[in-house]
This record gives sequence, structure tokens and C-alpha cells, in this order.
Amino acid sequence: MTQYVFNTADIYKVSVLDLTMLSFNDSDRATELQSRAHDLMEEVVLPKERELTGGMTVSQGTINELRRAAREYGIYCPQIDEKYGGMGEDFRDVLPAFEEAGRSLLGAMAMRVAAPDEGNMHLLELQGTELQKEQYLEPLVLGDIDSGFSMTEPMQGAGSDPKMIKSTAEKDGDEWVINGHKWYTTQGVEADILLVFARSDMDAHPYEGCSVFIVPKEADGVEVVRNIPHLGSEVTGKGHAEIKYNEVRVPEEHLLGTEGKGFAHVQERLGPARLTHCMRFSGMAERSLDIAKVYMSEREGFGTQMADKQDPRHRIAEHEIRLAAARSLIRTAAAEIVAGNQARIEVSMAKVFTANVTQDAIDDALQFCGANGMTRDLPIADFYESVRQFRIVDGADEVHRRTIARAAFEDIDETELDPVVHYDE
Repeated sequence: MTQYVFNTADIYKVSVLDLTMLSFNDSDRATELQSRAHDLMEEVVLPKERELTGGMTVSQGTINELRRAAREYGIYCPQIDEKYGGMGEDFRDVLPAFEEAGRSLLGAMAMRVAAPDEGNMHLLELQGTELQKEQYLEPLVLGDIDSGFSMTEPMQGAGSDPKMIKSTAEKDGDEWVINGHKWYTTQGVEADILLVFARSDMDAHPYEGCSVFIVPKEADGVEVVRNIPHLGSEVTGKGHAEIKYNEVRVPEEHLLGTEGKGFAHVQERLGPARLTHCMRFSGMAERSLDIAKVYMSEREGFGTQMADKQDPRHRIAEHEIRLAAARSLIRTAAAEIVAGNQARIEVSMAKVFTANVTQDAIDDALQFCGANGMTRDLPIADFYESVRQFRIVDGADEVHRRTIARAAFEDIDETELDPVVHYDE
């Protein structure tokens, strides 16, 4: 790798790890899309990122400029069907491009693969009527509108246990009347539409009695209480809103999907969304390590370069190993989803493992860069704040481990204990 004299401009010249060294059975199309995304990041997004001095929030004008560039590079909204404005690519094939996007907090916004819009577009594509797709999906793909996903509630409402949902939707003639209190609705302040998860049948078990509704934010009764102060970068300008729904009326055609199948629809959204999150955060982690490797190659201490010291070298190696394993888990889960399977266990494994792997990698990268890692001159501090939420959003670690453990104990073989002498009473 070419050496550079360390300064805050040259630190960005490092390229990502050449993933061709490792085989993940990516298709030729996946490799092509990754290459386009890499070029976009190197030639447009990262230079634009460096123009944002510490603490600045990207402007809508800059976002629009980056999206135009993504279209020119042929990597804009690759996951959505062409007839709705996307590229119609196979889900498995877009994952490496999502990882490239994660190398900057601006990358996913540029390629139109950022949460929560990416997951909301996916759900609208799967379950929306043709009218809903025309009114909401197509403008979302174009970037003309933004969306929020309103599911999580304050204590003691829906969260890690979504069955605790308190929000309700009652049918009144040809309208639905929604009441509830939601919070941590990502992009809720900026959103034009909100996908609201509410209980539509109080007599049924929540798994069979919840539905999803499309709610325009300007609808009467939608009260955005506040943008919740939170841990995380302000670069993107996206917040997490607390929202109250007070007798909000929407027409019956604003029901998204099938009445009472809200939980199933949410899982359709969350499975792929968790994996795309994994890839974006993998990109953050890899870039953090790349920056740290450049820094350690230039920074001397106690007579030698940091890069020549055994402990940091071994820790970098461990992070590369674990990131490679995370990528493999993600691709395995994605292949199951593409095959039409729910892949709940595979997704949980990939999500909880990647969340911890990326957090550890970014934490060490910041440590290796010392005080420079804590400044906003480098993106590691922003990555560090962003990655911590990943162990909570889209299902906390503990919830996914519970799912995995339940499956692990479903089919035990009692004959394995035959050699053990049992005490007979």
C-alpha cells in the first residue's frame, strides 16, 4: 500500500480492503455494482464528506447533488424494481454495494439505500396496492418525499417485546381512526409519510391483530412532540421523533397489506433491512480500520511505528477475520431470503454478530488513532456514535440471542446422555 505523510487530508486516500482476496460467491453482477459504488464513493461522496467540517449537517442541496451523481454512476436505488424508478437488482447482488455505501454517512443517502426509507420502500413494493405504489413508492424512490416507520413506543409499550403494543386503529365506516404514542421514529420530523404499526383487533392475539397504515404527516391529529436528543452523528441531519397520534383518521385504502397481518409484514420489512444495516455498518468498520492502518503506519512511538507493534497488528488481523465472517453470515441469510425463506435464525445470527463485530472494530480504530480519532476531522468519531445504536435498533442483541437459543434447544437428542449413569430413585 502506498505510504502517505499523515495529515487530515491524506488520511482519506486509503482504499478499502480488496474483497477479491476473499471469495463470497458474489455474482459478476454483484461485483459490477460494487465497483460502481466504490467509484462513486471515491470520486464523489468522500470528497464531499471532507468538505463538511466538524459538527456540520449535510444540506438537502448536497444530498440532491449526490443522488444525481449516483444515477450517473448507475448505482441509484438498485434494490427497487425498475418500474418504480429503481434498478431491479437481485437482493443478494446489491449487498456489496450497500457495504460500499456504508463507508461514509453520506453514501447510503446518495444511493437511496438509507434507513428507514430503504426498508419502507421494500415493504411498499411487497404489500402496496398499485395506487399506493404510485402515490408513495415512486416519489420515495425519486427522493421527492421521505418516510418514517412508527412502531416503537415509550414504556410500557412496544419495543423489544412488540406484543406490548398500545397503539390502536379502529374502523369507523370507511376510515381507520388511529390513537397511540410512538417514539424513536427515525426521520419522523422530516418524513412526509409515516408507516404506523397499530393494533386493529383487540380481541385477537397481537400477532394476528395488528396492521400497518400509511399516515400522511400533515393529517389532523399527528403531533410531532420532539426530536429526541440521542447518541449519534448529526452529519445526516436525521433524528428520531416522538410522535402522538390523536384520533388520526385515514381512509381504508391507507391500510398497507392485509388487515391483521401487520406482524408478518413487519418481518418482511425487517429481515432484509437488518441485513442491509449489517452491510452498511460493515462498510463503516472497514473504513475505520483503513484509516487506523494509515495512521499507525505514520505515527511513531517509543522508537518504532505503531504499525510495527505486535498487539495492534494482531488486533487489526482479528477484526479483519471477524468482519469476513460477518460478511459470510450476511450473504448466507440473504440467500435464504432470496430463496423465499423467512431466514429468521440466519438473520438474527448475522445481525447480532455484525453489530458487535463492527462496534469492536470501530472502537479499536478510534483507540489506535488516539486524540485524532476523537476529533471530527476524521469520520471515526461519527461512526463510533452511530454504531452503538446498532446493538439496539432492529432488535436488541438480547432479543436475537433469545431467538437463536430457542431454536437451538428445539431439537435435542436425549440419547447423547445414554453413557451417563443416572441415579435411580
